[in-house]
Amino acid sequence: MTSPQDVVEQQLTAYNGHDIDAFVATYAEDVLVLRRDGSRLEGRQALRDTYTRQFAAGRCRAEIVGRLTEGDWVVDHEVAHGLSDEPVRVLVAYRVREGLIDRVEFLG
Repeated sequence: MTSPQDVVEQQLTAYNGHDIDAFVATYAEDVLVLRRDGSRLEGRQALRDTYTRQFAAGRCRAEIVGRLTEGDWVVDHEVAHGLSDEPVRVLVAYRVREGLIDRVEFLG
């Protein structure tokens, strides 16, 4: 079985490579994403719809500056590039169950 850290790393590689199919494949069908602005994405299709546009722009990239793991959870301290004029620092908590990310919380 793949560790939660390995699943999150696969997701990061796909994100940085703008590979929407590989990116979405790391998530559960019923994934819940809680975003910093209070909005939510529910389900793999909503995730695909949102990130397809972002990947098409070809500018997004995430740099991990720290990572903590505990059980099913992986928390990354990320610096996101290409989403705004300046890099955005954020904590992102990923819960991995049965080899897929089923919950994401953007913090900070």
